[in-house]
Amino acid sequence: MSRIGKQPVVIPAGVEVKLEGTLLKFKKGNLAKELDTKANVNVEIKDNHIIFSPKGEDRQSRAYWGTYRALAQNIVLGLIQGFSKTLEINGVGYKAALKGKVLELSLGFSHPINYAIPEGIEIAVDKNNVIVKGSDKQAVGQVAAQIREFRPPEPYKGKGVKYLEERIIRKAGKTSKK
Repeated sequence: MSRIGKQPVVIPAGVEVKLEGTLLKFKKGNLAKELDTKANVNVEIKDNHIIFSPKGEDRQSRAYWGTYRALAQNIVLGLIQGFSKTLEINGVGYKAALKGKVLELSLGFSHPINYAIPEGIEIAVDKNNVIVKGSDKQAVGQVAAQIREFRPPEPYKGKGVKYLEERIIRKAGKTSKK
């Protein structure tokens, strides 16, 4: 049994939730998100709670039960407080700058990297930190991963782009023979 799926999702004040067939629609102000629950999960809205239950006892239904509950919870959290990831840029001459809807990264290549910021994502630059914010958890993580991919941290000096909480395991450099 899914322990996550058993817990109801609390609908906070200011968030509207509608159930249209298998489609759950979330709305707060001008932000709107949809979740298609397909045919494996039953969804009920009662007393400011969204309750999920599996349609059958097969493995697929039970797997989707907890997954859709977690996705619904992430949509509600994203509409209320949003998600953010912080990337740290380490290296001599490595820097980031915002130019309109483009993030310009200087990461030791012969040319700067221009990253077009997707719709629904906000990026802020503070010294050597790049803060990615948005209401969609998956989109925030994807943008942060794409920025990190330009120059992942290397294990000898730790130069590159890394998540703020990421720990780089350092390797010893070459040693001379005496």
